[in-house]
Amino acid sequence: MSRPLLDRTAPAPLTDRFGRVHADLRVSLTDRCNLRCTYCMPAEGLDWLPRPELLTDDEVVRLVGVAARRPGITEVRLTGGEPLLRRGLPGLVARLHALPDAPELSLTTHGIGLARSADALREAGLGRVNVSLDTLRPERFAALTRRDRLPDVLAGLRAARDAGLAPVEINTVPVRGVNDDEIADLAACAVEHGYRARFIESMPLDAQGAWDRDRMVTAEEILDRLGERFELIPVGRRDNAPAEEWRIAGTDTPVGVIASVTRPFCGSCDRVRLTADGQLRNCLFATEESDLRALLRVGADDTAIEAAWRASIGGKGPGHAIDSPEFRRPERPMSAIGG
Repeated sequence: MSRPLLDRTAPAPLTDRFGRVHADLRVSLTDRCNLRCTYCMPAEGLDWLPRPELLTDDEVVRLVGVAARRPGITEVRLTGGEPLLRRGLPGLVARLHALPDAPELSLTTHGIGLARSADALREAGLGRVNVSLDTLRPERFAALTRRDRLPDVLAGLRAARDAGLAPVEINTVPVRGVNDDEIADLAACAVEHGYRARFIESMPLDAQGAWDRDRMVTAEEILDRLGERFELIPVGRRDNAPAEEWRIAGTDTPVGVIASVTRPFCGSCDRVRLTADGQLRNCLFATEESDLRALLRVGADDTAIEAAWRASIGGKGPGHAIDSPEFRRPERPMSAIGG
């Protein structure tokens, strides 16, 4: 009996019309969150997606498997909303880690609940975590997030570090007149506890549509604030990473700044996003999506799903053009897109 011929052709990378190769996938596991950060959503929250519209674990695993096997996705970051709210998360991580061409797995979280799950997530195959932390002051944390949970976040950071989810990274969005006086303090916290620090320019992705550029703290201002206390040694940008990096002199602590607005890095972007309801977005600021969930639920084969991935990336524009008069905010807020 003759055997079927094996397909030994190397898979083509996931490349757009500008030659950018995409290898980094952000997968949102839920649009729900148990904080109500003032720069993200209103106090009453949002209308969450009905559960039947969310991708199941089987669907997430299949889509990631297709993307890793053929188009060559090598890194997957699990996001939300708050991904720790996804029931059975360690089991899903274990299934993704067991894929034949398993990508590197990381998680972006606000840290509430991480103290309980860090060990299980590490054992399941998670590599590292990014934790959102905008202040070290309890009263300010409560005002910013509308929840009094700072001790839980700090406990989650410690648990992640102790579990070996390294490097543990702190993500901070400075807002003028709100928390911009803590930039150096947060960097000092990273030095003290062995974390990485990353500061992100605020972007027009809040559900209220209240983003104000005048309140955005620019990358230049962030570096000035850090320079008042630390000597910063330039490191540059790692591969296609969004952050420019410096090292705090006398330490091993790297500090990154993501200047999406004032120093856009669209020309080297290698990221693609999958929302919790299975919509593929080729840019954080995309105004169109590709419905992969619909393909899954009508029984499409892997070839058709791969073709949809490639078509979406093929239509990616040159950049977000925030400073252009033609810029249009995406209809979905950040909590629904996935970080």
